[in-house]
Amino acid sequence: MGLSDLRIALFSGNYNYTRDGANQALNRLAEYLLRQGAQLRVYSPKVKNPDFPATGDLVNVPNVRMPVKGRGEYRLPLGLNAKARDDLEAFKPNVVHLSSPDPTGHAALKWAMARDIPVLASVHTRFETYPQYYGLGFMEGPLISILRRFYKRCDALVAPSPSMIEELGEQGMGDDIGLWTRGVDRDIFDPGRRDMEWRRSLGLKDDDIAIAFLGRLVMEKGLDVFADAVIELRKRQAPHKVLVIGDGPAREWFEKALPGGIFAGFQTGRDLGRALASADVFLNPSITETFGNVTLEAMASGLPVVAARATGSASLVEDGVSGHLVKPGDTAGFADALAPYCTNDALRRAHGAAGELRSRDYSWDAINSVVAETYLRLVEDRRS
Repeated sequence: MGLSDLRIALFSGNYNYTRDGANQALNRLAEYLLRQGAQLRVYSPKVKNPDFPATGDLVNVPNVRMPVKGRGEYRLPLGLNAKARDDLEAFKPNVVHLSSPDPTGHAALKWAMARDIPVLASVHTRFETYPQYYGLGFMEGPLISILRRFYKRCDALVAPSPSMIEELGEQGMGDDIGLWTRGVDRDIFDPGRRDMEWRRSLGLKDDDIAIAFLGRLVMEKGLDVFADAVIELRKRQAPHKVLVIGDGPAREWFEKALPGGIFAGFQTGRDLGRALASADVFLNPSITETFGNVTLEAMASGLPVVAARATGSASLVEDGVSGHLVKPGDTAGFADALAPYCTNDALRRAHGAAGELRSRDYSWDAINSVVAETYLRLVEDRRS
């Protein structure tokens, strides 16, 4: 059996309507699979004006606007209606890929199990960490139980970092957990994208040290910790500026928390590569990512990275070599790690160069072939 024999039904809660790291990885996987001759059908909420075109055939599933304050741009999949089920039956997949444990993912899992079709689940987000950012910390335990029931019914899991695989194992989410890491587009993210004229247009002087934030401006990205760390850095009078790349519902809060910060807004493609390479240090305090695409992109752009010692970044950043890893939420610790980069040019350049070298290990085709090989293994195991 080869890749051209695969018929993959891929389920996503957000395949292309709002751009994020997870759906960028899924679309790259889809492109790779189609290029190898596999058949692919994607089931996900559709909207009138998505952020980018979908890779592959996209089938709409029932959905409503996410009923959570500050997350209105996302859709909640509600299951499988008759039209989606009929489409699935006609497509006749021999493997099902679930990328989100939402109601549609649960319905698809039940559908596949009833037909003895193997199921692979990919883990993209630390969903169990979200409740604490919305005043619902008491929900973390029950949510972990729900996730465990979902993932243990799948035939195998793939996760994007060794640290996330370890976390899933400790939580009892499954026994067959493989590594599906992430790649970086070197045509976009490269130190050569640095643009001094663009920096000057934002009010940055040539000798200013710009500490960058990159990502969607939502509280679960650690905006409060980022702001507190910067405030602590200002108290220490370490010379720096703040460059925020991205947009989102918490932008107004972030602007008030970071007076004097430079907000470059949403960037994509080569503009994003230019913006990131034009910074000097990258700070990522988030603990919700399973991999940390933005961390890898910053490394590829030649920036030293200060990040929370959490799943994802902990597998990318070599502490004291390409940046520093800090205990999650440790404001003083983040400031301690950032301060030397504000005054020591040689250290900043050395750690940035080390991270850029490490980022070269991440080739998209080699990475996506691991998922394809997992599909083949599951299908062949089921046949035998």
